[in-house]
Amino acid sequence: MEFLKKYKYINKEFFRNYRRVKKNVWKGRIDGEDHDSLRWHQNIQVIDLEDNLEDLKFENAVCFIGFSSDEGVERNKGNVGAAEGPNAIRREMCNFPKTREDVTLYDAGNIFCIDEDLEGAQKALSTAVSKIIALGMFPIVLGGGHEVAFGTYNGLLDVVSRYQKKPKIGIINFDAHFDMRPYEDQTSSGTMFLQIANQCKERELDFSYFVLGIQKYGNTRSLFKTADKFGVKYILARDINDYKELEVKNKLNMFIEENDHIYVTICTDVFSSAYAPGVSAPQPFGIHPKSGRELIRHIAGTGKTVTFDIAEVSPRYDSGNITSKLAAILIFEVTDNLGRFSLKKEEK
Repeated sequence: MEFLKKYKYINKEFFRNYRRVKKNVWKGRIDGEDHDSLRWHQNIQVIDLEDNLEDLKFENAVCFIGFSSDEGVERNKGNVGAAEGPNAIRREMCNFPKTREDVTLYDAGNIFCIDEDLEGAQKALSTAVSKIIALGMFPIVLGGGHEVAFGTYNGLLDVVSRYQKKPKIGIINFDAHFDMRPYEDQTSSGTMFLQIANQCKERELDFSYFVLGIQKYGNTRSLFKTADKFGVKYILARDINDYKELEVKNKLNMFIEENDHIYVTICTDVFSSAYAPGVSAPQPFGIHPKSGRELIRHIAGTGKTVTFDIAEVSPRYDSGNITSKLAAILIFEVTDNLGRFSLKKEEK
């Protein structure tokens, strides 16, 4: 990526909020040292984004970055606890088997929310995601509250805007909620996609947003009207639970075809609370993980997915780490089905 060689990533928000992960977070069972016996904790490499990494080659690499914040959830009057999500998810990923020889795993650490400064934390995350993508890696962001989405999206937008005049980024959100609430007073974990919509309007970019798993009882009539106003595509959770898989995939395929880059974000409250009890807003009638896994595998395999995050895993409300395990397995499915990571370049 020669066009990004001279790009300067570091800013004061990044210095303030970024911490490298400790290697002892990644530990687990050891069956052997041969290639067929390796697990993720034996294979992962810890890196520091404050280092000069531009001369290293990161080909077909996946890089984890944590977002240890639930300030947005607290502002949204939800159940806080998602700030502990990143390391809880890491613990569940440690013993996964290494199934792909062509994919290398890295961990770049965590972004923290300091002194309730959510906006500073989101800006720091944007910087981290931007650097990870510019280095040629596929970022997987471990939330944290779903306010993570604003930082992840802007990190991707920052990179692609440097070589595309009008980047076409499609957002696929697995969520029970639109997260398009008004934010005149302050932003939160319920406002990110309205923030992004308004940002796109200001920059004369397309706002392309598709939500899977919407609950009618979880969104006001005003939110449905806001979604319609901005041309949001959505599918209700009940329609996914009715096994309309082919219909859902056809709609997804049309959406993906319309965009150059796909950003996938998952709020774990989209799943039934029988499988995801440890979330900010549990959903008894959420979608079944089997349906979510199949759709995520489908999207990852299209070759257009360039960024992924998962949010709202709250260990303090979890039961037997079931929600952390679900999040970890979905991440495994992404890495196991991911097409070759590349950005479609269009010189300005």
